[in-house]
Amino acid sequence: MSEQYFDTILEPGKSTRTYWRDLWKFRGLFYFLSWRDILVRYKQTIIGIAWSVIRPLLTLIVFTLIFGNLAGLPSNGVPYALLVTAGLLPWQFFSNAFTEAGNSLIANSSMLGKVYFPRLIIPASSVIVSLVDFAISLVILAGLMLWFRFIPGIQIFFLPLFFLMAVLLTLGAGFLVSSLNVKYRDFRYIIPFIVQFGLYISPVGFSSSVVPEKYRMLYAMNPMVGVIDGFRWCITGGKPPDFGGSFMVSLVITLLLFLAGLFFFRRMEREFADVI
Repeated sequence: MSEQYFDTILEPGKSTRTYWRDLWKFRGLFYFLSWRDILVRYKQTIIGIAWSVIRPLLTLIVFTLIFGNLAGLPSNGVPYALLVTAGLLPWQFFSNAFTEAGNSLIANSSMLGKVYFPRLIIPASSVIVSLVDFAISLVILAGLMLWFRFIPGIQIFFLPLFFLMAVLLTLGAGFLVSSLNVKYRDFRYIIPFIVQFGLYISPVGFSSSVVPEKYRMLYAMNPMVGVIDGFRWCITGGKPPDFGGSFMVSLVITLLLFLAGLFFFRRMEREFADVI
């Protein structure tokens, strides 16, 4: 009697419906990885969670001194420190979350070849740490509002919509770069460059009003322009973003990047265990 041998292959669900059902099934792993990353971020640090306030605060001081005092850039009638903070917080959320998500698969490479679970969980869970940092950093914004006795208008209720745009942008970019980083390891050197370059071309230390009108559409192809302008409008008021023009460009690019990142990640996912 001949013996028969069977190999069990664990692989992602073949249908999209099965895959998304698997994401819900493995939600416990998502919670675990998120909580683990939060603990690791502040483990064995001297001042712990205060780093979430100190880092944006130091950046705020530098931007205020250079762009506000030395360069004398306009603040549209809003205290310059408040203008910078309203742009700095969403930018720091994006830059931190994008960096963590982009390196997340490499950092968790030991998990990829052992058991099947939707790999989307790894970069998505790394974004949670930056969400916590963002929530803590809101202390700076609240403190400045109290200091300048600044009360936002009714437009503040639109803030979650612009933050959702930031999350979609971060996830899309994170999915794309994390999957590329598995196959092409030099992407880990490209990630800091993208973050640094993005800071210069995003309206963090200045208002978008200083950009000439003829360059607005090209300028808005940086999707963080729409996020920061919307976030800043919700907090400081003033002229709303150009929802029918430049903002729409940023929104469309954000949605396309999210879908492209998701599609590319799913396409590369089956190769992760072999490549890594």
